[in-house]
Amino acid sequence: MKTKLLLDTDIGSDIDDAVCLAYLLAQPHCDLLGITTVTGDVVKRAMLASVLCKVAGKTVPIYPGCAAPILVPQLQPDVPQAAALNRWEHDTEFPKGEAVEFLRKTIRKNPGEVILLTIGPLTNIGLLFAADPEIPRLLKGLVMMCGVFTGRFDIHGRAEWNAKLDPHASEIVYRAQTATHRSIGLDVTLQTVLKAAEVRQRFQTRMLAPVLDFAEVWFEKTENMVFHDPLAATTIFDEGICGFERGTVRADAQNEPGQTIWSADPAGKHQVALTVDSERFFTHYFGTVSMI
Repeated sequence: MKTKLLLDTDIGSDIDDAVCLAYLLAQPHCDLLGITTVTGDVVKRAMLASVLCKVAGKTVPIYPGCAAPILVPQLQPDVPQAAALNRWEHDTEFPKGEAVEFLRKTIRKNPGEVILLTIGPLTNIGLLFAADPEIPRLLKGLVMMCGVFTGRFDIHGRAEWNAKLDPHASEIVYRAQTATHRSIGLDVTLQTVLKAAEVRQRFQTRMLAPVLDFAEVWFEKTENMVFHDPLAATTIFDEGICGFERGTVRADAQNEPGQTIWSADPAGKHQVALTVDSERFFTHYFGTVSMI
């Protein structure tokens, strides 16, 4: 049976969101029920998501979500990869102001069956959980690319981007009680990286062609592609890619906004990725996207 999944994304800023969506569209065990976009120009983000859906030949509902964080100033208003839109077929009209309600209705229609995958700032999800506090318990699982949980890579104590962009939403989401609440943090995702030259060599499938086009904007400022979001997605379909440990996570919205403080606890409600088999990840990822 396919896994029912909702994706919340800020596609169009960091390239890894597009890399992740391409994987989900190619994943034969994924039933992608819908996509919501978040932060900044959410309509352009929806257009970019539409490009990949059309290349995959799939009709997926796409809803532009919240453009601004709940309380703090906007730190990510722009969508640089939208520069490639004129080269690809895409939709231009989307339902407006309905993203949170779409998520709510879809989850309520499929109680205990939906995994919610978040790969951007948590504004949409924080508002969803605040508007309908029963929703977290109706999810099959919540999987997030979010946070920093160990001292590796000298990033301990720093706020990860997704958690930082809307720290109040992050606080709401980490307080919620879900059947499964998994975080794949920056300290683990930084172990899945390819140089631009290897990306250009390996992104030659039909599904990855538009992603490579989007990536050229990304490569203007860096020579690396880190697979933050795709790593989170693949853990849903291959339990062996990351090793998780149970504990408790507190997201700080006041003292050091966006920091995620984790404490190991066998009875904790959160699971945090502590290890990754990078070779297994890349084999799984490229094996899947080559199917389209």
